Amino acid sequence: MNILVVDDEDLIRNVIKEYLTIEGYNYLEVSDGLEAIDMVRNNNIDLVILDIMMPNLDGMSACKEIKAIKNIPVIMLSARSEEFDKLSGFNLGIDDYITKPFSPKELMARIKAVLKRNDVTDMFVYEDLVIDYKGHTVSVEGKEISLTPKEYNILCYLIKNKNIAISRENILSNLWGYSFFGDDRTIDTHIKKLRNNLGKYRNLIQTVHGVGYKFELK
Repeated sequence: MNILVVDDEDLIRNVIKEYLTIEGYNYLEVSDGLEAIDMVRNNNIDLVILDIMMPNLDGMSACKEIKAIKNIPVIMLSARSEEFDKLSGFNLGIDDYITKPFSPKELMARIKAVLKRNDVTDMFVYEDLVIDYKGHTVSVEGKEISLTPKEYNILCYLIKNKNIAISRENILSNLWGYSFFGDDRTIDTHIKKLRNNLGKYRNLIQTVHGVGYKFELK
């Protein structure tokens, strides 16, 4: 399990590293938001612990970009306890918010709860449709199929919320973030290509008229 810690304070990173190591997690660290985005883009990260106040790019802005790359669990750290900051974070899709100073043991407990809640596993298997989350690959009948990063992220997001109707706006917000300037018809285009790539499993992605889409398992 790879956990990325993003904080410009060496002491905070070192304390978290010590406790994560004891708990058996793989630890990665960076000191600002721009580095965090690159780390998520180029590595398989299972959870991000993200400080708000950082140089170059603040945690809120970094969170938007991270969510656009991959729908990954995020725990926000902040020295600010104002309700506005907490609500802003949760509106971005963070999973938890911890105010500094904090108890490392409490942080570990919250990490475990968030991972359990998000059901972070290595693979998804349905008949002979297999998604290897670690390897970022999708295969049907033992043959790997080629998906674009956005098609892969849409598929994983729908599976994570399987049997739940997800609006186009929700998909755009969570997978494109503020960097997207088009309209929600781009979702329809990606879904069409994704279905074609899934072949015999294309019908697992159902259209919910007036809403959007859902990944339906019966």
